[in-house]
Amino acid sequence: MKLPFRKQPRRGMQIEEGRLVERPCPDCNGVERRVFGEAESPRYELASYAFGWTSGHDDLAGRITVGIGAGNPGGGSFHAEVLWVDGGFAMRLIDEPFEDVPEGGPHLAREEALAHDTLPFVWWVADEALEQDTRAAWLGHWLAQTGSIATTPVIEGTAPVRHVARAADAKWQLLCGTVAPDVSENAGAFHVFHALDRDQSLLEVMGLEPGQRADREGAGAPWQRGPYSEAD
Repeated sequence: MKLPFRKQPRRGMQIEEGRLVERPCPDCNGVERRVFGEAESPRYELASYAFGWTSGHDDLAGRITVGIGAGNPGGGSFHAEVLWVDGGFAMRLIDEPFEDVPEGGPHLAREEALAHDTLPFVWWVADEALEQDTRAAWLGHWLAQTGSIATTPVIEGTAPVRHVARAADAKWQLLCGTVAPDVSENAGAFHVFHALDRDQSLLEVMGLEPGQRADREGAGAPWQRGPYSEAD
């Protein structure tokens, strides 16, 4: 499965990643995460965004806010639900405000947002935020509940992931051995987002395509990318 994020702007929209806020979820056994960033179009139009999700929650949906026109007539904050549909992100406007962002204005309900003449620009910002912001891969893996084969120490959290591999069938492998990837009987099923919850440096290699792998010597070490084959 290829997650829809890129490191280069698709249509000239520049995305600058901001802070990540994490806090315990009072109504579940998970963690609420909110990601912030700024956007600038080729015409120097500015926008702010925030997207987030709550692991441990039964509702597999994220939220996103895009704010434009702070202090100007017609400015506002648009709010949408983020879903995973047919292998990619889908969004739909909602009434409930999600987050306050610097470039935003009054919170717009769904019908107000639908009638707003800048809605196409807002969707453009939202699309590019979910493509370019590397943390969107984290959200995507949570929404998709992406599975992997992981070694037992990785599952138990007693060893860092040293090898990330994607087989030709696109399945993920999260391994901790000190040599090249080897899926042995000492492995089991594990959700990719759980590994990201523990170690955000894995976001650097979430863009691997089927038939690729990335290796490092240990936690915090640089990743080395290369081809993957079943014989490795």
